[in-house]
Amino acid sequence: MILKLLLFTTCAANATSPLVVIVHRDNPNQQLSQHQLVDLYMGKYTAFPDGTLAKVLDYEQGHPLRTLFLTTLTGRPISQINAYWSQVKFSGKASFPQAYQSIDAILEEVASTPDAIGYVPATAVTEDVKVVYRFVQ
Repeated sequence: MILKLLLFTTCAANATSPLVVIVHRDNPNQQLSQHQLVDLYMGKYTAFPDGTLAKVLDYEQGHPLRTLFLTTLTGRPISQINAYWSQVKFSGKASFPQAYQSIDAILEEVASTPDAIGYVPATAVTEDVKVVYRFVQ
């Protein structure tokens, strides 16, 4: 119970901070466009613009940051996004991004994996990662 309360409090506090997309600090990509991110997060492409395969990280279904990120990124309701992924999963044409439970888990994975990409609240960014996209709040 205490863990759930702590997780909710952390998410609620970070929800007021704009989201940013992060990569490993040594990733050669300096900036990504919204269109490139949609392609990566919706499974259309599996590589960064420089051709390096991307390890796309996401939060588990139902996580408030996942809903906020995907709806803001695509301009579509989460129900449409989930329906899209159901179709993609059934067709076998793309694979889901790897799902994580927490901001800290995303930060740790991006900081330790040169080809990883994820998103976190701007207030959570550390020197171990690089911001390649900022959402305007």
